[in-house]
Amino acid sequence: MNPPSNQPPSPALLQILQDVASGQTNVEAAVESIQASSLGASADMQTVPGATVDLGRQARCGFGEVIYGEGKSTDLMTQIVQTQIAVGQACLITRIDATAAAQLRRVFENTRYNPSARTLRIGCGDESLEPIGVEGQSTHVAVVTAGSTDAHVADEAAETLAWMGIACERIDDIGVAGPQRLLAAVPRLRSAAAIVVVAGMEGALPAALAGHVATPVIAVPASTGYGAHFAGLTPLMGMLTSCAANVAVVNIDAGFKGGYMAGLIASGIASAKAGAASSEDA
Repeated sequence: MNPPSNQPPSPALLQILQDVASGQTNVEAAVESIQASSLGASADMQTVPGATVDLGRQARCGFGEVIYGEGKSTDLMTQIVQTQIAVGQACLITRIDATAAAQLRRVFENTRYNPSARTLRIGCGDESLEPIGVEGQSTHVAVVTAGSTDAHVADEAAETLAWMGIACERIDDIGVAGPQRLLAAVPRLRSAAAIVVVAGMEGALPAALAGHVATPVIAVPASTGYGAHFAGLTPLMGMLTSCAANVAVVNIDAGFKGGYMAGLIASGIASAKAGAASSEDA
């Protein structure tokens, strides 16, 4: 799991905090100094030509800003990545095509491109960018597909989880056309902190799966199916009207959003476990 922030504090902010610690100034005066200066939220923003990079998002939200690659030039993405890497933030670019990914990989050394997911991850230094397996991990997310044609959306979810530092178990092709496949996977599914389910056609799998687990299920409708499927609208509507109470739904083909939501759930559970273990040790 990523640390809250690797960005070094500014010397001015350090001085204010040192003055508070030494008793030379009180907390109220320190707050006024921070608010009156550029040491607040604006200090976490860095402007490059064409974008304002939110470097404070990792400290505020637990994970850094993600770059949506579609429609962005490689020059702009390069500048954004350089800004993030400079403060120790690993990068995730979604919806990036192979040509742009190849150009960025010539600039940055430690990269992982997934052509199915259309994602590019760029690490700081020599950190491993391989997905984290569930073996030896106390908390993980399951990413499930109803059919093999849904794999590209599930791949985006899995790459997002890897960027978040969350272990991921893939369970593929267990849609409702063969219900015995789902039943065989239930024991593994019950051990997950959250489950991302990608399904096209009528989108029945999330509801069918959710009735077997005491786990949040993030349903991702896929744009795979025949005419009445309406490019994902049919599974979207079906998932939104699911009777299963533990199903929440994201947008069509939104593997990133499904993975991110599940990753936040798993991250919170992992943090709670770590806190409980620390309390017991104390």
